[in-house]
Amino acid sequence: MKPHTALLMSAAAALALSACAAPRQGPPARVIDRVLANAPGKAQPSTIVATETAYARDAREIGQFTAAARYAASGALLHGRNGPVAFSSVAGALDDADGVQEWGPRTVVMSCDGELALSVGRFRDKDGFVGNYVTTWVRQSDDRYKWSYDVAGRDDPQPPPRETFEDGDIVVTALDSILGLVATCPREGETVPPPPAIPIGSDGAGDAQLSRDRTLRWRWEHRPDGTKFVAADYYYNGEWVTAVEEGLASPPKQ
Repeated sequence: MKPHTALLMSAAAALALSACAAPRQGPPARVIDRVLANAPGKAQPSTIVATETAYARDAREIGQFTAAARYAASGALLHGRNGPVAFSSVAGALDDADGVQEWGPRTVVMSCDGELALSVGRFRDKDGFVGNYVTTWVRQSDDRYKWSYDVAGRDDPQPPPRETFEDGDIVVTALDSILGLVATCPREGETVPPPPAIPIGSDGAGDAQLSRDRTLRWRWEHRPDGTKFVAADYYYNGEWVTAVEEGLASPPKQ
């Protein structure tokens, strides 16, 4: 996707080590309907799909990083080869011409209250390389979503080249093929148990965020070997379930 990818490409960007992750345990993922109001309450995975679709359209029309600034939350971070950096500190040095050509989500996971979400998907860059990305989205006071964290990397190895990319190989264009995961809302008087403990920073730099309603936790790590790791767990029917695990690594410097 997006801002970070060109940033990483210009700095000899990242190579993905894993495919887009679906939950490894717990309930089966729900399929997002074409109607953009299919989930209960305020948590609507399809609104993230709609936001990313609008973002991608704007990127084509006004330029990759110009659009990125429009959709960036305050304090948004790009995770590059040396760790996350503030988008605001590098935005002025990024060239719109270096932007990614296509991207689209394959999995969206959201907190029960819809305040926090992660999208995991695929991109194709201007040189034809493909890979994975993870983006964190935060709902604003006007109910719109803006991205607060973004990381990506090319597949390693790259899949065999094709003269024509089939629908879904790079960008998922059919909304009904995207997995939507929404945390369970606690009942009145119910206390959500804390997520499993994780050793943040014990294997390099890292940080974690728990949604305000305490039903979604995501974290990033930048490990000593340069691996960029993102994971997310969400609360579902009384237990914590792993929804996302992505490991991406930067290539050797040229």
